[in-house]
Amino acid sequence: MSALRKKFGDDYQVVTTSSSGSGFNQPPPEKKRKRQRFVDKNGRCNVQHGNLGGETSRYLSDLFTTLVDLKWRWNLFIFILTYTVAWLFMASMWWCIAYIRGDLNRAHNDKYTPCVANVYNFPSAFLFFIETEATIGYGYRYITDKCPEGIILFLFQSILGSIVDAFLIGCMFIKMSQPKKRAETLMFSEHAAISMRDGKLTLMFRVGNLRNSHMVSAQIRCKLLKSRQTPEGEFLPLDQLELDVGFSTGADQLFLVSPLTICHVIDTKSPFYDLSLRSMQTEQFEIVVILEGIVETTGMTCQARTSYTEDEVLWGHRFFPVISLEEGFFKVDYSQFHATFEVPTTPYSVKEQEEALLLSSPLMAPSLCNSGEKNSSLDCLEALEDNDSAIKLPTKLQKITGRDGLPKKLLRMSSTTSEMTYSFGDLPMKLQRISSVPGVSDDKQGGKSCKMSTEPMSKSVADLPPKLQRLAGGGGGGRMDGHLPPKLRKMNSDRFT
Repeated sequence: MSALRKKFGDDYQVVTTSSSGSGFNQPPPEKKRKRQRFVDKNGRCNVQHGNLGGETSRYLSDLFTTLVDLKWRWNLFIFILTYTVAWLFMASMWWCIAYIRGDLNRAHNDKYTPCVANVYNFPSAFLFFIETEATIGYGYRYITDKCPEGIILFLFQSILGSIVDAFLIGCMFIKMSQPKKRAETLMFSEHAAISMRDGKLTLMFRVGNLRNSHMVSAQIRCKLLKSRQTPEGEFLPLDQLELDVGFSTGADQLFLVSPLTICHVIDTKSPFYDLSLRSMQTEQFEIVVILEGIVETTGMTCQARTSYTEDEVLWGHRFFPVISLEEGFFKVDYSQFHATFEVPTTPYSVKEQEEALLLSSPLMAPSLCNSGEKNSSLDCLEALEDNDSAIKLPTKLQKITGRDGLPKKLLRMSSTTSEMTYSFGDLPMKLQRISSVPGVSDDKQGGKSCKMSTEPMSKSVADLPPKLQRLAGGGGGGRMDGHLPPKLRKMNSDRFT
């Protein structure tokens, strides 16, 4: 345990999830009561077709596949029954020919030539058929040239025997060589795990190949089975959703030489976007995993399946490493194939994390305007304008500036209380000349900004337009704050008094 903590950190705790045991004494996590599965852990689908009615005739139209899909006990029963019936039928045909020709009564007459020599009862007729069908050829029973109907029956027997042999033996061969047995050497982890990987919340499970022969063109797919109701009110009991396990990047194409951990990144496109540790206690879903590939030795396509229900998904766990480097080769320890250990993982869903990040982001306009910092009102307005929140000026100020919205460079306020910086680059030329009063410092930033002095403004406004003169109070040297908003009026009075 000390070596494990040294390798993975003190915060990690090993949890054994395999029923076979992996050498650790930690108890498995508590599970909820098992519920009905759509796909068993061994890949068998729990679906039964009922009330087919007249559709059962479709099974007879594909008799070969029907026989292959039957269980072994039924296959053996049909195999033995078919050969037994065929043998008895053909033996009866040979006995009937001998009976009709009267060969049974004159079988021991040396001067009489029967249809089949030495056939004088049903057992002898049955033995003749077996010798002919199996090409044993003892030479004691044979067809003579005085029996044309026997020759025709012999041809029919040869054709029928070939058909029966091809059908039944081929069926048995296909059933024995089915890749289902190869799928039993493909392993899936008993549990799936959800934890952080590469900074993203990820659903993970493990697959492995027990044989040294490879699975050519191995590909893996995942389906999420979950009941839902559409906005129109339709209830879908087993709605199938695709879980992306690397289709866009090619990660679903596996080189299955050693155990691999399959990952599904939980993002905005994932069906688990709003899944959290709390909501998983009440959710009901099933993840079906399908692994397909071509068996290298036979060239047949193999498919292995398994599933994970919500109580088999471990939140905040990661799989134990199973590959170690030995002298000249890599060793895979399958005793730790199902083992997991706990890792620090957020209990919140990806959706909740993103919402919390947006609310705490300093770039949001509400946080700018409502923060406790002493920011200027114009800075807040400028930030709102960057976020397409148009702030309108009073009508008279809009007439002065000739704009409907607030210009970004209208006013810059410094962080100190001793001076204020104004930007007049976008104002009319007359207003810019008015701002050049005695006591104003040199222009900054290309003549667009200046510092207002504390001396009263002495330049006459006689040259201003009538509307600006009325705003200035009609007198020379007056201040233009008669019709300003209260905040700007107070700010102006504080700076010039």
